[in-house]
Amino acid sequence: MKVLIPTPLLSYTRTREVEAEGGTLSELLADLDRRYPGLRFRIVNEQDGMRPHMRFFVNGEQVFDLERALRPTDAVQLVQALSGG
Repeated sequence: MKVLIPTPLLSYTRTREVEAEGGTLSELLADLDRRYPGLRFRIVNEQDGMRPHMRFFVNGEQVFDLERALRPTDAVQLVQALSGG
């Protein structure tokens, strides 16, 4: 399935859109990490929770559960929130 990568993580993938596989978001992130080592750690913390600055969208709908089931036709977008002061 297609996965859109946020600009701050392009150093891992070198391209904005990549292909990955997985029956759940968690499996998809594991596949992304196999293809692009170190990427998952930037998205998920040591307790397997989403990092506070990351957002996940599946087919345009925000998703909060890493065990969310995915279909091969789904489009996944990873968004990194910006902060500043």
